[in-house]
Amino acid sequence: MTPAPASAHAEAVPRQQPAPLAARAASVKSSPVRDILAVTARPEVINFAGGLPAPEFFDVAGVAAAFAAVLGESGGKALQYATTEGEPTLRAALAARTTARGLPTEAEDLLVTTGSQQGLHLVTSALVEAGDTVLVESPCYLAALQVFAFAGARVVPVPCDEDGVDPEALDALAARERPKFFYSVPTFQNPTGRTTTAARRAAVAAVAARRGLWLLEDDPYGELRYEGERVPWLATYPGAEDRTVLLGSFSKVMAPGLRLGWLRAPEALRRACAVVKQSTDLHTPTLNQLAAARYLADHDLDAHVATVAAAYGRRRDAMLAALPAALPDGAEFARPEGGMFVWARLPAGANAADLLREVVTYDVAYVPGAPFYAADPDPRTLRLCFVTQDEATIGEGLARLGAALRR
Repeated sequence: MTPAPASAHAEAVPRQQPAPLAARAASVKSSPVRDILAVTARPEVINFAGGLPAPEFFDVAGVAAAFAAVLGESGGKALQYATTEGEPTLRAALAARTTARGLPTEAEDLLVTTGSQQGLHLVTSALVEAGDTVLVESPCYLAALQVFAFAGARVVPVPCDEDGVDPEALDALAARERPKFFYSVPTFQNPTGRTTTAARRAAVAAVAARRGLWLLEDDPYGELRYEGERVPWLATYPGAEDRTVLLGSFSKVMAPGLRLGWLRAPEALRRACAVVKQSTDLHTPTLNQLAAARYLADHDLDAHVATVAAAYGRRRDAMLAALPAALPDGAEFARPEGGMFVWARLPAGANAADLLREVVTYDVAYVPGAPFYAADPDPRTLRLCFVTQDEATIGEGLARLGAALRR
């Protein structure tokens, strides 16, 4: 008896659709920044949309030497599983760097994460139930809004000005909403580039103490300062010591491809984050951790960062110098003291998202500002990254932007 063709059997089986996506996966939108990068990947496009460090400043030789040393001296350990909390040598080095910058820290206070983005996810998973309220700056780091939305949080924006968050508004919202935490990027904020003043930070710490509020401070850009004096972390202010989570990262000062970050948190919350991490990825790659620790032992990262910051400062100045001619009359932009971004606002009636379609035809791109708002977006706003291109390319890109906007 000749068996029936496979296709015949397949046609005979009733077919039903598989289960749908979880509501949270179906409702959270893709990142507009990632979408724009995909559309503008052509090499001729001068792309101010991403937040990409300049690859020419990666210490490729130093990082390669660190990896080679680790593999040559302790390859078996480097390729093995590790503890969830992180490699002791890296945690000790990070604790020493944090202490040297004014926040006394022990290795046991830290949890190594797979990028600081994972730190956001761990803290949110440990603290937030679906329907809980989270307070954020307005506007806010876009990927943080994604994390909070995926957790089912109700995200409430807090008004801000050029000095940072409005502490009176934060106090009123904390009293009314009873949020799980307030999320902030107080130093060279993404997307606005602003830095919250010391007085405002002290007021935020006081609100946190008075209202029983967790503070989640994200600090990926803090070492990239080009002018002015460093402002201490929130956890150093009275009232915030026992309720602040500090997120850090090597992405902007060493290499984003290493995917190495860390969080500093009070013990109970840190342990909860470790449990969440166990269910997520078990641990951050051992090899990357050991190589980073070896790099810190063999190289002067602060000197490297100083070199990078000097170059980025020149690029910031080039963008600030060319923007007045590129933007239309009535537009505004802020001067950041550091970081990676310039925030601009077009004249009344403009819509940065609509204009981007025309701008891209001139082989230049930016990120519209509206997606960075948790509520009541300002369609006139846009974000420009100044660190990825050199000064000449920044000048050419802004000339193209000016031509596009005049069109």
